[in-house]
Amino acid sequence: MPPAQPGSPPGGRRGLPPGSAARRPGARPWPASRRRAAAARAALERAALERGIRYRSIYLTIMSVVLAVAAVNVLSGSVGLILESRSRPLTDAERARYVAEDVAGRWHSWPVGMVFPEELQYSGLGRVQQYAKRVGIAPEEQCARAVDAPVASVLRRHGCRTVLRATYVDQTSTFAITVGVAVLRDEAARTDAAAELPVDDRVGVKPVAFPGTVTEGFGAAQRQKTGWVGSGPYIVFSTAGYTDGRTRQSVPLEEQVNSELWPAAESVAGRIARALGEPPDVPRCTQGHVC
Repeated sequence: MPPAQPGSPPGGRRGLPPGSAARRPGARPWPASRRRAAAARAALERAALERGIRYRSIYLTIMSVVLAVAAVNVLSGSVGLILESRSRPLTDAERARYVAEDVAGRWHSWPVGMVFPEELQYSGLGRVQQYAKRVGIAPEEQCARAVDAPVASVLRRHGCRTVLRATYVDQTSTFAITVGVAVLRDEAARTDAAAELPVDDRVGVKPVAFPGTVTEGFGAAQRQKTGWVGSGPYIVFSTAGYTDGRTRQSVPLEEQVNSELWPAAESVAGRIARALGEPPDVPRCTQGHVC
C-alpha cells in the first residue's frame, strides 16, 4: 500500500471531516405523493368544515324553534291578559258566586250595628207597628257554648264556625229577646243542618242577660219559647221571655197564646235574617256597570 499522502484525511476519503460517516444525499419525494397528501388534507379540512356548517345549521334551527315557541307563548299570554282584563258582562255563574261570597262574609265584614241594629220594627197584636230596642251585644262565642246541647251537636256536624248574639227588649220592656246568628260554611251546610234541628221550642240559643238592665234576670229558666229561621249560610235563632223573671211553667197557656211575646221575637229575628241574606246589587260587568 502506498503511504498516505501528507494532509490526506484519515480513512482514505477526501473532504470528509475526521470521524464523520459517509452520507447519502436525501431522497426527494415523488410529485404524485405530494399531491395525494395535499388532497387528503384538503378533504379532511372540507369534511370538518361541512360538519361545522351542519352543526351550526342544526343549532340555528333549534334556536329558531325555541324562539318561535317563546314568541307564541308571549303573544298568547298577552292576548289572554288583554281579553281577561277587558270589561265584559258577568256570566250567570259569576253573578251567583258574587252574591254567595258577599252574603257569606257579612257576619265579619259588616259593622256590628248592621248585623244587630239598635232598633228594629216589629208588628204587635193587631198589626200595630212597634220598635224593639237593642240592650247589648255579647262577645262572639263558640257554637257549642252558645246553644243548647241538642242543637250544638247538629251545628258541629255541619261545620258551624261561630255564633253572634244580642239581646233586645220590646217597646214596653216587657219582653227580653235574645237573637243568635249561627254561621255555617255555606248555604248547603245551613240547609242540611236546619233539616236535623230538634223540633222542640225549649231548646235553641242560650239567653244573654246584661247586668244593670231590665234583662239581668233573663236566663234559661225564663225562656218561654225558642225558634229559628234560615238565610244564606246563617241560622238565626231567637228565644224570648219576660223581663220580670217569670218562668215558662209559671205562665198560663192562655197568656202564652195571646201574648205579643212570640210575634215580637219572630219579627226581630226575621228582620235580622232578611238583612243578612238579602242579595246585594251585582255589577253588570267585570269592571263595574260599563262593559
